Amino acid sequence: MDIQVWSDVVCPWCYIGKRRLENALAEFGGEVTVTYRAYQLDGSPVPEPLPIKQVMAAKFGGPERAEQMFAHVTGIGASEGLELDFDRAIAANTFTAHRLIAWAAGQERQADMLDALQRAHFTDGVDIGSPKALAEVAGAIGLDTAAALAYLESDAGTGAVDADIAEARELGITSVPTFVIDGKYAVQGAQESAALVSAFEEIARREDVDADR
Repeated sequence: MDIQVWSDVVCPWCYIGKRRLENALAEFGGEVTVTYRAYQLDGSPVPEPLPIKQVMAAKFGGPERAEQMFAHVTGIGASEGLELDFDRAIAANTFTAHRLIAWAAGQERQADMLDALQRAHFTDGVDIGSPKALAEVAGAIGLDTAAALAYLESDAGTGAVDADIAEARELGITSVPTFVIDGKYAVQGAQESAALVSAFEEIARREDVDADR
């Protein structure tokens, strides 16, 4: 089974969805390959680092509404063993972070890099819009910090990220996470692990039936 996951680094539901997917795959037990694909919820430039709470309050009608949203998603993240600290999180354009994930994919460390970046953003208050900070995150998982920074200071990986975003547009993906399975089944949202297992089992059953025809 092939699973392509479109997600954004600063999307809390993508962070939760990744953890739920990992738990589901551990239970499912079938032979599965997972590839994470780039998506940007907001491609606007972020000229200077700003607290995510300030940005989201302006976007969603004030601090009270934003705090309700943060509390809700923080509680769900905690139930999955994830720490989401929105008091520390910094707003960032994620294009460069997606390029770093593409670089790590070439070293068979794609999922590790994505996980490290999500933890850096949601737990550690790292500005993942900063190439220097991104390179340090790469170094923290054992990759070459200097090589990562040199890569990010070039245009390398831009085409790969643009291609992922373009494919998402062609597929009609407008929210993330979105899981595209075997190129023809789509599951949207951070579904519970049990729901994902059921979906995988049903897809595997359908594929077996098709193979027998």
